[in-house]
Amino acid sequence: MSGQFDGKVVLVTGGATGIGRSTALAFSREGAKVAIADINDNAGQKTVNDIQSAGGEAIFVHTDVSQSRQVESLVDQVVQTWKSLDCAFNNAGILGDINSVDQTSEENWDRVMGVNLKGIWLCMKYEISEMLKLGEGTIVNTSSLFGLVGATEVPAYVASKHGVSGVTKAAALENAQRGIRINAVCPGTTRTPMLDRVVEENPDAEAEFIALEPTGRLANPEEIAAAVIWLSSDAASFVTGHMMSVDGARTAL
Repeated sequence: MSGQFDGKVVLVTGGATGIGRSTALAFSREGAKVAIADINDNAGQKTVNDIQSAGGEAIFVHTDVSQSRQVESLVDQVVQTWKSLDCAFNNAGILGDINSVDQTSEENWDRVMGVNLKGIWLCMKYEISEMLKLGEGTIVNTSSLFGLVGATEVPAYVASKHGVSGVTKAAALENAQRGIRINAVCPGTTRTPMLDRVVEENPDAEAEFIALEPTGRLANPEEIAAAVIWLSSDAASFVTGHMMSVDGARTAL
C-alpha cells in the first residue's frame, strides 16, 4: 500500500458489489476516505463495514443515480461529511432485459438509459460543480467493452454505454483546462453479480464468454479496480478523455 490517496475524498457509485466494491476497497487501502452509493443497502453497508474494520473511513448513502435530487443530495452529503470531493468513480449500472432491438420494451429502454447514461451525466453534473471549487479533481466513468463495439440482445445496454463514452469525452474536453481529468474504463466480461444473473438464466453463458476471450479467461473485479486507481492517480496526470479498455484484448480482435 503506497497511500497515494492519503487525505483524499472519493465517491464510488454502485459500490455495494462487483467492480464498485473492489474499487472502493482499493481506494481505501490507498488511504482515501470513501463514500459508497448504491440502492443495495445491505451490501453497501457491508462494503463500508469492511473498510472500517480495516481501519479506513467510509460512509454509505442510499442513492438511485437516475434521480437528480438523490444525486445532488449524495454529493452534498459527501462534501458536508469531509469538506471535499477529490475523486469520483461513477460505476452504477444495470444490464436490463436480454432481448433483440425489435423485442425490447420501452420501459426497459428507459430504465437502462436512466441508470447507465442519465445517471453518469447527473453524477458528473454535481461532482464537477464541487471539484471546480477546489480547482482540481478526477472522474472515472464505467463504460464497457460494449461502449466500443456492438453486441446482440442488449441494445439498450450497448447504446447507453456508447453514450457514456461520448459524454465522458465531451466532459473531458470541457474541463481539460479547469483542472479536472475525466476518463472511462471499458471492462470486458468480468466476474460480478451482473454476470451471475446472466449465468442463472443461461448456464452455458460463462463458457461461451470465455470462448470469446483471447486470454482464455474472464476478468476479476480487482483488475478493473486497478485501472480505475491508476486513472485517478497522479501517475495519469496527462490522461483525460481516454476510454481505457480492460478487456484481455477482446477489442483487438
